[in-house]
Amino acid sequence: MATEQPASTPVDHLQEAWAELTGEGGPFAMVEAEVLGLPMRVFASAPPSMRSIWELAQGYADRTYLVYEDEHLTYAEVGAQVRALAHHLRDVHGVGRGDRVALAMRNYPEWVVGYWAIVSIGAAVVGMNAWWTTPEMAHGLSDSQPKVLIADAERLERALPILSELRAAGPLPVIAVRFEDDLPDDAVHWADVVTNAAADAPAELPPADIDPDDDATIFYTSGTTGFPKGAQLTHRGSVHNILHLVFWTSVSGLAAAKDGVEPSAKPAPEQLVFMGSTPLFHVTACNCLLHPATLAGGRVVLLRKWDAGRALELIEREGVTNFSGVPTMSRELLAHPDWATRDTSTLTGMAGGGAPVPPDLVGKIDDALPEGAPSTGYGLTETSGIITANASRYYLAKPSSCGPVVPTLDAKLIDEAGDDLAPGPDVLGQLCVRGPIVIKGYLNRPEATAEAIRDGWFETGDIARIDEDGFVTIVDRAKDMVLRGGENVYCSEVEAAIYDHPDVAEAAVFGIPDDRLGESVAAVVVLAPGASLDQDALRAFLADRIATYKVPTSLWFRSDPLPRNATGKFLKKDLRAAVLADEPADA
Repeated sequence: MATEQPASTPVDHLQEAWAELTGEGGPFAMVEAEVLGLPMRVFASAPPSMRSIWELAQGYADRTYLVYEDEHLTYAEVGAQVRALAHHLRDVHGVGRGDRVALAMRNYPEWVVGYWAIVSIGAAVVGMNAWWTTPEMAHGLSDSQPKVLIADAERLERALPILSELRAAGPLPVIAVRFEDDLPDDAVHWADVVTNAAADAPAELPPADIDPDDDATIFYTSGTTGFPKGAQLTHRGSVHNILHLVFWTSVSGLAAAKDGVEPSAKPAPEQLVFMGSTPLFHVTACNCLLHPATLAGGRVVLLRKWDAGRALELIEREGVTNFSGVPTMSRELLAHPDWATRDTSTLTGMAGGGAPVPPDLVGKIDDALPEGAPSTGYGLTETSGIITANASRYYLAKPSSCGPVVPTLDAKLIDEAGDDLAPGPDVLGQLCVRGPIVIKGYLNRPEATAEAIRDGWFETGDIARIDEDGFVTIVDRAKDMVLRGGENVYCSEVEAAIYDHPDVAEAAVFGIPDDRLGESVAAVVVLAPGASLDQDALRAFLADRIATYKVPTSLWFRSDPLPRNATGKFLKKDLRAAVLADEPADA
């Protein structure tokens, strides 16, 4: 008697589709190539650089590309500005391969124009955190040493006090964006060199020689000690992240067809419309939204700042199809009273990244989108974007998982000693990945690079398990870090700033639960004998040294020394539990 075979599951069909698409002759077939001196899998059809991605998008000339408030710019209009800026950077400032140009502004269209102009001439974009204070800007600019600074009014005001000091080390011309005051020396208005010049811009970009492993972007990550570190994202890594995102869409669709899922009867939109609700100086918005949206000829709707009501208004007005943000943003959209009255029928996806998505939110998004589905991705700045992805029926089946590892990556778990762990669905260890999307290293930090990347393996700092289907679940983090609304806050960086105050004897920083942000920053401080520092004074002191989101929301002062272990380290888990149990946080 024949044995009845078990029915195939959606995950089985996903694996079948995966093998079909990545196999020999498939659209995502892979070959072995040398990447930064190591053999790795790469997509055979990958474009060589981000310039190539921008050039491919020029076929969408008449489509709307960028929306900011009431401003609408087509691909052709942005393309002319990109060419004008690229020629200005090369011809006036000598910017070329291996140089850097800093972008310091909120999510204005000028950020996008600047990005494509810079990477297209072989230079690297220094994406400066718009929250940074003057000392943090000073560090980023002195560390990256850009040949040009492009800054909006708010960021330029913060840079003015340190401009002379920075220029003592070398020229630093400025292009001022939306700046109405008197310009500092060696500065020009954006309109004079870009907008007004676009009509007469050359028809082609300047020629450029770009290697796939050249730096494309320097994105700063919060440091485990002191100031943030500049992660060097390459052209190859950025291109492969785009292809991973395209692959996930393709493999999900093919797997659904194999599973007998009927395609939607709703006509496909004439143009995909993406809402960029997180900052472009992070990989979430830049690499995982702007890049694929551009390659697809999509429209990108930029928000001046996050406001759920305004976001819903723009979703309705622009017909947004793809929303991406940290999980709290999706939750606030669904909970907003305007959700019931605004037309959100165009939404086919609400993606969560930058923080774990609570399982209950997965179901809420699925219920709220009749024609769409929830999705998530897990990744880091150091991996140029996503390490894993999960969406639709696979996400609903495994709502606590961030999905399987993308095709060109290898993954493994290691123990506290750094030794490899044998695979198993119940095995817990620090997740490590290796592949072409891993950064080249940290700018000017060879020791930090060597500590984080060993033989090509990047140690994520996250504790994970990998189940029998290859789906990854993040269960904890190994690094002393707070994940606040999508922003990484390293506790030691905040502690270093607190210790700068002469009245502080001891300080311990950690995360506490926050309904809106996931976690918020908290600190327990012991004052020096005779000191009388209060919470407001300490927060004001910190506000001049670290970005607002890093300043502790909750502060406790203790008279007794903080508890330590045998090696002298603060017992933060015990301290956190004690203060939450005994004392309400003083916000």
